[in-house]
Amino acid sequence: MFGIEITEILQNGGLIVIALILFAETGLLVGFFLPGDTLLLAAGILVASGTFSFATLLPVIVISTILGNIVGYEIGHRAGPRLFQKEDSKIFRKEYLERAEQFYEKHGGKTILFARFIPIIRTFAPIVAGIGKMDKKLFNFYNILGGIVWGVGVTLIGYYFGSKIPNIDHYILPVILTVVLLSFLSPLAHKIIRR
Repeated sequence: MFGIEITEILQNGGLIVIALILFAETGLLVGFFLPGDTLLLAAGILVASGTFSFATLLPVIVISTILGNIVGYEIGHRAGPRLFQKEDSKIFRKEYLERAEQFYEKHGGKTILFARFIPIIRTFAPIVAGIGKMDKKLFNFYNILGGIVWGVGVTLIGYYFGSKIPNIDHYILPVILTVVLLSFLSPLAHKIIRR
């Protein structure tokens, strides 16, 4: 049922819904719970079914994720110290910001690229880059590269499965759940291996 709902939302709301969700997930503090990877896979599947075309979908995906990160950077740059002093609320957790900061310290500028593939870190990495006053040219380089690699790459994976598996839109729920599970398990596996 959830799979049907997400495809209906995408079909009815189209490119505007995709752009708003990706922008919020990659640029706004409240966007960490939004399903970026899942959305891109579902969009790729819908390209395979003829609902969208790559010519219009991919620019929307790439531009909205790049703009989202720019907004996240500016939030961090302008309000950085206050964010670390903020108490936990139902939406904001200081722990998420600290995890992104540790990731940023370990990987430097490449964090903006790598973070695209890790839920939660994806939302907070540009904010931490702004707090750390990362050079804007370097930030924009990794931001644009990450937006293209993640946005196009994950959508193409969805398209590949959509074109190879007949009636995959009927099975979109298990596909989405698998992707979400893998997205959250990869940082956990990395942590276990590191120990």
